[in-house]
Amino acid sequence: MTAVQKKYNISVEATLEVIGGKWKCVILCHLTHGKKRTSDLKRLMPGITQKMLIQQLKELADDGIINRISYNQVPPKVEYELSEYGDSLKSILTMLCEWGETHIIKEYGDKYAVLEDSILNH
Repeated sequence: MTAVQKKYNISVEATLEVIGGKWKCVILCHLTHGKKRTSDLKRLMPGITQKMLIQQLKELADDGIINRISYNQVPPKVEYELSEYGDSLKSILTMLCEWGETHIIKEYGDKYAVLEDSILNH
């Protein structure tokens, strides 16, 4: 049996297939600042459900964008970090953040009126 070759109309579809959706870029932005445990990410992203967070982390790991590091200890400890491949997304993530900030200022005037107080927003 021959494998079916996937076809894209435009290459950005492949990018969005991997990092698209509401949460993946947010997760990746947090991981650009270093390793995080699931509980750290949940605290930084209060709007995401635990189930959705785990699902998004699994998909990013399956796509090779992040590494899941499991420590053999009790209680179990798991951390996530950008992989070398995921690290190549940093410039894209920075540009998305910069564009979003410009958009917020255009729409709302004061970015701090709508942005949470976070290390990512300074």
